[in-house]
Amino acid sequence: MNPLAVLLSLLVFLPGGLMAQQQDRGQKETTASSGIDMYPMESAERQREFYELLNELRCPKCQNQNIADSDAPIASDMREEVYRMMQEGADEDEVVNALVARFGEFVRYKPTFDRRTALLWLLPAIVVLVGLIVVIVIVRRSQRDDDFGPAALSDDERRKADDLLRRESS
Repeated sequence: MNPLAVLLSLLVFLPGGLMAQQQDRGQKETTASSGIDMYPMESAERQREFYELLNELRCPKCQNQNIADSDAPIASDMREEVYRMMQEGADEDEVVNALVARFGEFVRYKPTFDRRTALLWLLPAIVVLVGLIVVIVIVRRSQRDDDFGPAALSDDERRKADDLLRRESS
C-alpha cells in the first residue's frame, strides 16, 4: 500500500485526527454561538417583554447587533442587568432609561425625539419635501416653455431654411 495513503488515512480518520478535531470544533462553535441562555420569568407575558427588550437594545460593542444576538461580554452583562431589573419588578421604560443612563442613547434602536435627535427624525421629511419642490419647479418651467410655442424665425432665417429645403429636395 502507498505510504502516503496510509499517512493520510491516519491523519483523517483516527480519533484525534483532522476530521475528528474539526467535527468537535464545529459542535463547540454551534453550542457557543447559539447563545441560548435561560432566563425564567414569573409569567409568559413578562418573558415576552424580556425578550422584546433584548431585541430592542443595541450592543455598544457590536454596534449593529442587538444584545440578544451578540456574543460580546458587554452584551452578556446587559442581558444580566435587564434580567435582574425585571426580576426586581422594573418595567420596560425603567430598564431602558437605566441602560441609556449607563451606556448613552446609542443603545436604543429607536431614539427618542428631542433637541439632539430632531435632525435625525426630521431629515427624511425634509428631503422628501425638497424633492417635491424640485419636481414642481421643473414641471412648471416645462409647462411655461410650452406655452410660448416654438420660437418664430426671422425673415432672413426663413429664407435660408427654404433654400436648404429646396436644395435637399432637388
